[in-house]
Amino acid sequence: MVEIINGIQQIGIGVSDVKKVFNWYRNHLGFDILLFEDEAVASLMSQYTNNKVEKREAYLSLNMTGGGGLEIWQFKDRIPVASENPIKFGDLGIYAMKIRCGNLMKMHTYLKEVGVLNLSQINHTHKPNFYFNDPFGNRVQLVEDMYSFSKQSSLNGGVLGAVIGVSDITKSMGFYSTMLGYTKVVYDAIDSVLSTDKKMCRRVILQQERTSVGGFGDLLGPTQLELVQLLDERPNKIFENRLWGDLGYIHLCFDVSGMAVIREKAIKNNSPFTVDSANSFDMGDAAGHFSYMEDPDGTLIELVETHKVPILKALGLYLNLKKRNPNKTLPKWLVKSLALHRVNTDR
Repeated sequence: MVEIINGIQQIGIGVSDVKKVFNWYRNHLGFDILLFEDEAVASLMSQYTNNKVEKREAYLSLNMTGGGGLEIWQFKDRIPVASENPIKFGDLGIYAMKIRCGNLMKMHTYLKEVGVLNLSQINHTHKPNFYFNDPFGNRVQLVEDMYSFSKQSSLNGGVLGAVIGVSDITKSMGFYSTMLGYTKVVYDAIDSVLSTDKKMCRRVILQQERTSVGGFGDLLGPTQLELVQLLDERPNKIFENRLWGDLGYIHLCFDVSGMAVIREKAIKNNSPFTVDSANSFDMGDAAGHFSYMEDPDGTLIELVETHKVPILKALGLYLNLKKRNPNKTLPKWLVKSLALHRVNTDR
């Protein structure tokens, strides 16, 4: 068995109204493929939910242009809590998700027209990009990136990566390089460009070396992580005194093969799995093996080894990935069949 990191499968977003969030991203950012919707109890996550098993509803939506998806996650028996303090650039945890965009100027104009909050100017550091807040308080960065899995009407694609605040950037670089293959440094500078209070920070952008990619790797595409360390003040922890599933970015999830190999490597590198579904999870329409580990600052990294994906649920057609060669990506025509899950009206 070999270890393969196929790409970013999804980023988890804790919300108070899963349907409202799905509708907004479907209408404005092209995340219109609803791969699954599921209601269940998060029994294995109780250590992150105050030792109480919480019931949740989750949607997984994709943009078929290419990139990771959104796992839109809502407590059913708890009102999710927002951060006590305004979340600042450099705070510990996931500050923003990165979304790839093939036409940055048009998207900037469009988002200005629809009235998103805190829309920044286009910044040309490393790659052209800009930030905005979605209507639910989440910071989003659109990054110019021409990768495309399939041509769609959307001006942007799916999730490209994340901006993550860290306390020791060298230590965090070691974690993301060793455990997830982010070994290529494409930007490393000390500046204050993106820090709203003009505090100095070190920013490092890492790319994943995609030497071997299988499964849905072509759909997920290349990825990048931006690590940010404040240099002249102490950052807050974004999820301090809050639960996994509360409002904001709750985890970054990678699609993998060879979970057993990754588990052993995590132990050797002092980053053992904190959650492990051991054999399989079943989310109704999808199934597989999931695990969690923490980066050096406690940011949750989810790993999913997908076993089953619905193609046409009404006819009982599912894709069984356990029987496939993990070193080979799925045929493009087969992955494109996920478009059967496209949602054309609000939920």
